[in-house]
Amino acid sequence: MRRRPMHMSAEAQDALRTALEELRAELKVPLSFPKRVLKAADRAVAEARMPEKDATHLPFFTIDPPASKDLDQAMHLERRPGGGYRVYYAIADVATFVRPGSPLDIEAHDRVETLYFPDLKVPLHPPVLSEDKASLLPNEKRPALLWQHDLDAHGNLTDSSVSRAVICSQRRLDYAGAQQALDDGTAGDSLKLLREIGELREAVEVARGGISVNLPDQEVSIEDGSFRLHYVATLPIEGWNEQISLMTGMSAAQIMLDTGTGILRTQKEQADQNVAKRLHDIAKALGIVWRPGISYATLVRKLDPRNQQHMAFLSEATGTMLKAEYTVFRDGRLPAYTMHAAIAGPYTHCTAPLRRLVDRYTGELCVAACADKDPPSWVLDALACIPCDAARGKGGLADRQTVDLAEAAVLKDRVGEVFDAAIIDTDAERGRPREGKVFLADPAVLAKVVSTNGLDLQLGSSVRATLKTADPFAPEDKVLFTVS
Repeated sequence: MRRRPMHMSAEAQDALRTALEELRAELKVPLSFPKRVLKAADRAVAEARMPEKDATHLPFFTIDPPASKDLDQAMHLERRPGGGYRVYYAIADVATFVRPGSPLDIEAHDRVETLYFPDLKVPLHPPVLSEDKASLLPNEKRPALLWQHDLDAHGNLTDSSVSRAVICSQRRLDYAGAQQALDDGTAGDSLKLLREIGELREAVEVARGGISVNLPDQEVSIEDGSFRLHYVATLPIEGWNEQISLMTGMSAAQIMLDTGTGILRTQKEQADQNVAKRLHDIAKALGIVWRPGISYATLVRKLDPRNQQHMAFLSEATGTMLKAEYTVFRDGRLPAYTMHAAIAGPYTHCTAPLRRLVDRYTGELCVAACADKDPPSWVLDALACIPCDAARGKGGLADRQTVDLAEAAVLKDRVGEVFDAAIIDTDAERGRPREGKVFLADPAVLAKVVSTNGLDLQLGSSVRATLKTADPFAPEDKVLFTVS
């Protein structure tokens, strides 16, 4: 389950430009690359050596948002003789360009991940790599980590391997265009197979108890001189595309577990009964029927993120679940816990190395394992530091603060108004029973709320909340409601 970046119309971006710039300054976001890093990138391009294996005969395609240039993944799907499927999944080979200990490598460890803001992107690697020579752009030969997944007729994975290869994507698709081609029957065979395999993999996910919900995009615009917040539903093809990435991440995790050295993305199940009661109370407050005996995973799959109440539950429930973390192991000493609870299986990040530091390392570990070789020493030397490096990433914080900023903009002309709302979180467990979080159905906003009447907030209660503050420029509590 993932929240997507906030989108803003050009007019809204202009109106909030100063606030966005202040946010980036507060987060100490590096807006440019040092000259030594840019020179190192140019040198890396000139010195790059292509893999010996040639897979340019495979008609790969990419699917990304229309404006994207940092294309991490390309795929080709086909039927196997005798039944089942084969998925070729190419991942940008960043290690071909980024040498260990180089200025590029040091800078990537400082940045950790690409940051996305409504008005600009702050890349992990210089654009000559991330948007050009390392990106899987169409009609260009590119080095890649080429995964080959074999599946049976029911979509179950039977075999996976990965090796270096040169590939050449033939088509660059966007989600809306690809979905339209599938809907009107003009899609090619490989794209049709993405739908077929994606639906089978979704069924496999349900059977193992996994949870995968693509939350809708949030979009801010200006209409009649006022800010408006909209939810834009995701398309089915986005979920099918996600299933291919998810399958690759699970396969990579198993390969590393089998060899005894790797990096997992782990998340423990939330066994606290108080948390379960909290989730039930939130559902009740939002008018969501959660019948006895229905598991959380089953409930989530039935919810529609386009519904404001459902969206509020999914957002709050995601925050209530235990946070995922990176777990490192080596030399056969496997960790005590290897699962990702939401995915219901071992999993790792490995499909977005242009945008995420850790993926370069997991890719190298899997290539070495499939070639029956020891991992590169530079990978082993860095393993212990990967969780700490990843913890310095600012992507989640940037996303949250951007949402807060946008919601403040939507409400800034309505300070003093009273809204029908529901209390969907309290800080009672942290010793602050009169502070919490409130949900408004119209406009769809989640924000901080404080009780000013001397009474504790009651989780799940319906209240009349007064908008006390809505300031995009406020350093904290950009939106604040009170209950009196």
